[in-house]
Amino acid sequence: MGQNTLSFALPQSMRAYINARVSTGHYGNTSEYIRDLVRKDQTDNAKMRLRALIEEGLASGSGTPWTASDRAEMMAVANGDVE
Repeated sequence: MGQNTLSFALPQSMRAYINARVSTGHYGNTSEYIRDLVRKDQTDNAKMRLRALIEEGLASGSGTPWTASDRAEMMAVANGDVE
């Protein structure tokens, strides 16, 4: 995995907070802490997207029974046979 450097300015109060979090030993350094924050944000966004899709599905009305035709269509899509 390639490493890229990202530089940004933070207020001293935020920098002090990050340093305090790192000093607890839970994170080895500032980069690990920032990476953890980004991963957590990505997870939160994925959960929000899933919740939105579930709500959309629930709002779309009653479900219909799964048919052999539905399965064939889904398998075709999964196999790349349908665009």
